[in-house]
Amino acid sequence: MSSLHKYDYIVFFIYFVIVSSYGFWIYYKKKTASADSKDYFLAEGSLTWWAIGASLIASNISAEQMIGMSGSGFKLGLAISAYEWMASATLIIVAVFFMPVYLKNKIFTMPQFLSQRYNEKVAMIMAVFWLMLYIVVNLMSILYLGALAISGISGLDLTACILALAIFAIFITLGGMKVIGYTDVIQVFFLILGGLVATYIALNLISGGQGIVKGFGLLRTGASEHFHLIFKKDNPNYMDLPGLSVLIGGMWIANLSYWGCNQYITQRALGASLPVARSGLLFAAFLKMLMPVIVVIPGIAVYLIVKDNMGGINGSSLLTASGVQDPNKAYPALLGLLPIGLKGLSFAALTAAIVASLAGKANSIATIFTLDIYKKAFEPNAGEQRMVNVGKITVVVSMLIAVLLSLAVGDLLMGEGKQGFQYIQEYTGFVSPGIFAMFILGFFWKKTTSNAALFATIGGFVVSVILKFLPGWIDLSGLYEYGWAVANSSGVFEIPFMDRMLIVFAVCILGMYLISIYENKKGIVPKGLEIDVKMFKVSTSFAIGALIIITLLVALYSAFW
Repeated sequence: MSSLHKYDYIVFFIYFVIVSSYGFWIYYKKKTASADSKDYFLAEGSLTWWAIGASLIASNISAEQMIGMSGSGFKLGLAISAYEWMASATLIIVAVFFMPVYLKNKIFTMPQFLSQRYNEKVAMIMAVFWLMLYIVVNLMSILYLGALAISGISGLDLTACILALAIFAIFITLGGMKVIGYTDVIQVFFLILGGLVATYIALNLISGGQGIVKGFGLLRTGASEHFHLIFKKDNPNYMDLPGLSVLIGGMWIANLSYWGCNQYITQRALGASLPVARSGLLFAAFLKMLMPVIVVIPGIAVYLIVKDNMGGINGSSLLTASGVQDPNKAYPALLGLLPIGLKGLSFAALTAAIVASLAGKANSIATIFTLDIYKKAFEPNAGEQRMVNVGKITVVVSMLIAVLLSLAVGDLLMGEGKQGFQYIQEYTGFVSPGIFAMFILGFFWKKTTSNAALFATIGGFVVSVILKFLPGWIDLSGLYEYGWAVANSSGVFEIPFMDRMLIVFAVCILGMYLISIYENKKGIVPKGLEIDVKMFKVSTSFAIGALIIITLLVALYSAFW
C-alpha cells in the first residue's frame, strides 16, 4: 500500500516537469549548429562556477549518501561524516594542485592523462578498469539503493522503481553535460531543501515540538555514543572507520582518488577556465560541510526515536535486541514522518539525488568509452557526430547492464542488514590506492615510468585482493594490539579496508619508485607534464574561503572528537 498521498504525487510531478522543461530549454538554447564531442561530454566553456559546484554535489550525493550514509549514521553515528568533511579539505587540495595540471595540459579524460603521461597500454587498461568499476559497483549500487528507498516510501514494486529511475536518468543524460550540469542546480536545491525539512521534522519530534535546538541537545544526550568522530579500537564499528586513519591515513587516499583522479567528478570542471573551476570546487567544498546535517543527523535521529520508542516509526526492522538489523531503511522510515506535501518534496529531493548521480555516472562512462576506447581502438577517424552518437548508445547500454545487475545481485550485495555506503567504499578501495599512486607520481615526479604505472595499476589491485583474503590464510589477531586488525562479525581478525588502502598505497609508491629508478638507469626517459610553480598560486578570495573551511573542520573535530 502506497504511503504517499495524491498531493505528494502532485508535488513530485511538478518537480519532474520543472527539471524536464529546464533541461529541454538548456538543450535547445545552448545547442550548437554542429555536434561537438567535447561540448557534449564536457560542456566546454559553458558551465559557471555555481553550476560546476552544484553539479559536483548533485552527482556525488545520491542513494549511497541519502540512503547508505543515513543508514551508516543510524549504525555508526557522526563518525561517518568524516567522508563528507574530509572531502571538503580534499576539494581544496584538488582545486589548488590537481586542476592546474589538468587544464594546463589540456586533459579532458583521466585515461587521456595516463596516455599523455605514460603510454596507451596504461591508459587502455585503466579505461577498462574504470568502466567496470563505474558500471558494476557505482551505477548498479546507486540504481539499486535508490530504487529500494523509493519503493519503501511509495509502495511501488522494486523492479518498477529500478526501471523508472534508469529511464529518467537516460532522459537527462542524452542531453549531454550542459543539461546535466544546469539541471543539477535544481536537483541540489530540492536535495538540500528536502534534506533540511527531514532533519527539522526529526529533531522537532525528539524535542516534543519544542524546536530543533532543544531536539539536537536531546539527541546528543540520548545518543551520546553516536557523537564520536574518532573510534577507539574496541569500538564495534572500528572496522568501518579505524580511528586516526580517517585523519592521517586511508581516508585521504579514498578522497583524493575520488575527487582528484575520477572522471565522474573532475569532468564537471575540465571544460572550464582555472578560476571558474577553482571557484566551483570551493563552492562544492562549502556544500560538503552541510551534507552531514542532511544525511547523517537524520540517521542518528531515527536511531534515538526507535531506541526510545518515541512513536511514528516502526522500528522492528531497524533495531532489535540483537542490534541494528537494516540500516538502509533508516532514511525511508524518517520520510514516513513527514506531513502530506512535504513528503512529496522530500521524495522529489531523494529522486533528484539519485537521478543526478546516475546521469553523471552514465555520462562519464560514455565519455571514457567513446574518447578513450572506441575512438582509439575501433574507429580512429570517427567524426564528431559519430562520437556523440556512440556516447548516447553507450549511455543506454551501460544503464541496461546496471539494471540487469541490480535485479540479479543487488539484494545479495546490498540487501537487508548490509550498509550500502560501506559496500561502495570498500570495493572502490580495491583500485583507489594504485590509481592515486600513479596520478600523484605522474604529476609531480618526472622520473616515473610507464612500467611503474602498470605496476600500480595491476599490482595494486592484486595486493588489495591478497590483503582482503589474508585473514583466511593467516591469524592476524596479533595486530589487534596496534589497531591494525580487529575481529569482524564472524570473529575473524582482519585489516580494516581503510588501513588496507594505506598499505597498498605504500606498496605502490615503493614499487613505482624502485621500478622507475631501475629504468632511469637503463636510459629510459619518461614523458613529463608541463608544470609551472606559478600555476598553484590562488586568489585572495579562494584563500579566505579555504581558510574558513579548514577552521570549521578543526572546530568540528575538536567538539566531537
